[in-house]
Amino acid sequence: MNAGWTTGTIRSRATSDDQRLLVVKLGGSLLTRPHWPEEVATVVAGLPRPLLIIVGGGAVVDGLRAIDAASGQPPALMHRLAIEAMRLTAAIVAESLALPVVTTAEDAHPAAILDVATWLTIQPMPLPEGWTVTSDSLAAAVASTVDADLLLIKSVPPPAATVELQALVDLQALSVAGWVDEAFPTAANAVARITWAAITPETPHTTTP
Repeated sequence: MNAGWTTGTIRSRATSDDQRLLVVKLGGSLLTRPHWPEEVATVVAGLPRPLLIIVGGGAVVDGLRAIDAASGQPPALMHRLAIEAMRLTAAIVAESLALPVVTTAEDAHPAAILDVATWLTIQPMPLPEGWTVTSDSLAAAVASTVDADLLLIKSVPPPAATVELQALVDLQALSVAGWVDEAFPTAANAVARITWAAITPETPHTTTP
């Protein structure tokens, strides 16, 4: 992994294999950082293997959450709209990184952005409908379906205890802490290798009196 990123392992039931497909969940919140295209391009360039990237909805989905909070909407409707919103952020990342948008894992060579909404019409997955499912669980379910490894790229690292425990961490603890969604422990149950990457926090500059 390139400089500027902190990384770690959540689960390692299998050794790393550069030829094995890697499903990458790219947190939508990263897209609100001023220099996110350069930052994301840097981390993607450091992953020399077939990549299937799933982009979170970020601020677009946050807007849907705000509408739902103001006047409750049917969970199935909001779930569908949130997945449709992921098409918008996927299109932005695809354009910025000059990557194709694909609908199957077979087209993920060397790297591509997954159109999750279309994927789900081809490959339905048994996930709940509602805010308990986010792009975290969608990415985990895709990785499980195609027997791939999973990398979670987020704007913040896991809780401090998780960083210390690394491969010993319980997925349920990550969910309770809010770092992944409620459905993630179940969705990721069959994924053999799960890693994470987060932007390294900048150290505040201090001057000596």
